[in-house]
Amino acid sequence: MKRRLALAGLVGLGAAPWLLTACARPPAATRWYELRSQPPGPVPAARAGDGVLWEVASTVGLPGALDRETLVVASGAAGLEPLTGHRWVEPLRDAIPRLLVADLAVLRGPGLVWRAPVPPGVNPARRLRVEIVTLIADAGRHTLRLQARWWLTDSRPGGTAPALGQADIHIPLADASVDALAAAHRLALWQLALHIVASTPA
Repeated sequence: MKRRLALAGLVGLGAAPWLLTACARPPAATRWYELRSQPPGPVPAARAGDGVLWEVASTVGLPGALDRETLVVASGAAGLEPLTGHRWVEPLRDAIPRLLVADLAVLRGPGLVWRAPVPPGVNPARRLRVEIVTLIADAGRHTLRLQARWWLTDSRPGGTAPALGQADIHIPLADASVDALAAAHRLALWQLALHIVASTPA
């Protein structure tokens, strides 16, 4: 009843037809996306390694554009376009470090990767810090690009200086849908974990 009275009032005030249409149209439903827990591709056998324990920083550095719930793509030479109505169910600042630790643990083997702070009695020999420099799809949604760098520090007495690693990953999108865009984010993170493990001695 109140809605009808409000519309009637707008008509009486000579409101434009487009405004009346906008008032009558129900809001578009929000669609939610997540970075799935399971790896998005074949899982290789865990590396034999040397049994060295890693402690991974509890946070991953992210560009400000990713510290939001709405998915975004590139626009023009320097712009970003938020995809209105398409949102992450878990903020990337929480999902990315959680999944990165899980992926590294799958690749290195049980009990060898811990997220900081480690529990009492666990003594990691190396500490990993990761920064995402770029994680964005082009305007046409053809490719998602992930640029990242990481520092692996040997925390043992007499350990070497932090080793810097870098990756520039391009993920072709299956199609221009937002679902394909979200899935590409997960694949990019998995490939980042593969790069980090491959860059360290077995």
